[in-house]
Amino acid sequence: MGAYPYIKALHLVAVVSWFAGLLYIVRLFIYHVEAASRPEAERKVLEAQFGLMERRLWYGITWPAMVATACFGIYMMIRIRAWEAGWFQLKAVLLCLLIAYHLYCGRIRKDLALGRCRLTSLQLRIWNEVATLLLFAIVFTAVLKSPLAAGKGMLGLAVVVAAAMGIMKSIRRKR
Repeated sequence: MGAYPYIKALHLVAVVSWFAGLLYIVRLFIYHVEAASRPEAERKVLEAQFGLMERRLWYGITWPAMVATACFGIYMMIRIRAWEAGWFQLKAVLLCLLIAYHLYCGRIRKDLALGRCRLTSLQLRIWNEVATLLLFAIVFTAVLKSPLAAGKGMLGLAVVVAAAMGIMKSIRRKR
């Protein structure tokens, strides 16, 4: 049977963990930013707690999961000579975007820790959807091994996400 199926399984577990970390940390950023509108005593407690949670999540789950994803992914890429396939070239571009997303999340975390983050709650909510779009595009590309199918899938998800955000915005306005 060989090591490949086990490496692939570990890669998938790492990917799931990485995305869980990315999606959750931006949610923490949203709560952190929204804490600024609370009374000072409450704000200080909340900001300290969110900062602690963000740091633990970032260094305890998100970074290790990204490194594990890369290590297992590189092993598989070399083993199957993935770079020769057109679908993999799209996946590589999407992965570069995901790594840039990850690094920017790190910058947001640092800015929040230093009290200089200028992003609003709404901007962070939109930012959180970028990870979802990347996840969708990467999974469709890797599973279907077709850049065209991945593009159609991502477009469909973008429409659904935009509609959901519009509905949520409408609900918030009514409150």
